[in-house]
Amino acid sequence: MGRQIAVLGAGAIGSSVGADLTKAGHDVTIIDQWPAQVEALKATGLCIQMKEDDLRIPVRACHLCDLASANLEFDIVFLAVKSNDHRWMAEFIKPYLKNDGVVAGIQNGMNDDSIASIVGRERTVGCVVELSAEIFTPGLVKRNTTRKTTWFAVGELDGSYTPRVREIESILRNVGRCDVTNNIYGAKWTKLIANTMTMGPFGLLGLKNSEAANLPGMFDVSVKLGKESLAVGAALGYRIEPIFGLRADEFAGSSDENLVTAMKTLLGHIGGGRTAPIHDHIKGRKSEMEFISGLVVKKGKEFGIPTPFNDAVVEIDRQINQGRIKMDPSNFELLKARGASTG
Repeated sequence: MGRQIAVLGAGAIGSSVGADLTKAGHDVTIIDQWPAQVEALKATGLCIQMKEDDLRIPVRACHLCDLASANLEFDIVFLAVKSNDHRWMAEFIKPYLKNDGVVAGIQNGMNDDSIASIVGRERTVGCVVELSAEIFTPGLVKRNTTRKTTWFAVGELDGSYTPRVREIESILRNVGRCDVTNNIYGAKWTKLIANTMTMGPFGLLGLKNSEAANLPGMFDVSVKLGKESLAVGAALGYRIEPIFGLRADEFAGSSDENLVTAMKTLLGHIGGGRTAPIHDHIKGRKSEMEFISGLVVKKGKEFGIPTPFNDAVVEIDRQINQGRIKMDPSNFELLKARGASTG
């Protein structure tokens, strides 16, 4: 019998993963809290629009409330919800996870220890993801990264190489490139650094990634954000890691040069899309920046490391979430002023 796989979260990322794994012949159940999305998946399946082709495929989909009577237990759960929802979703899926099953969080942020505290450390595998996609219409996803520019890294939390991470690697290779790492915390923090340099400031503006990146002064601000995040990661004991499929020699040089390399590589893959917080703000949802830039700020305070530009990103994002200001390109001037005034 094949492995039973759940993709928990049918947003843009989860839908992209679920569609490719279903196409590859895996036994996949896609589970989500958005009723209209689940009904669309049941009725017409998924349509994933990509640069290289469009994928239209029937999928098995469940509402959260369906699972109690579905008589399913899963070997592998790919948790593909926003960081805001990771804890209650981990609690939700725990009764449906086999004793030797595993949860891999396909998410931004550093949620693995939190997930492990719920389902057990022995049932948690770390994962880093680079997959840009967006969804505004149920059943229809626009995927910005191709399969060649989609990238994952998976790793055991203790750094060991195990058959199960090799298995997860082989499964995710149906979606994009995938590496196994013995430094999953370092890889995840390196991705978090890249997110604070791009997702953080870009998400305040409402612009496409390429438009935001080309604003005068954005490069300098991004580097300042990255340096703050790098300093906090070093204090936490994380060793930065080549990510996005870069080779070690491509990631050589000073820390500042590595930051720029990671940022430029990420932008080269996702330049035409809009970053995730913009999707959230358009939909009237709270963004997950509390778990990205906000984590840098929180840990920076614990270690006495100043993080003025990340502070500014978090505060402006909070004001957008609260409806006090609008997402707008003018927020870039506010970001620069606030970062400089507290730096």
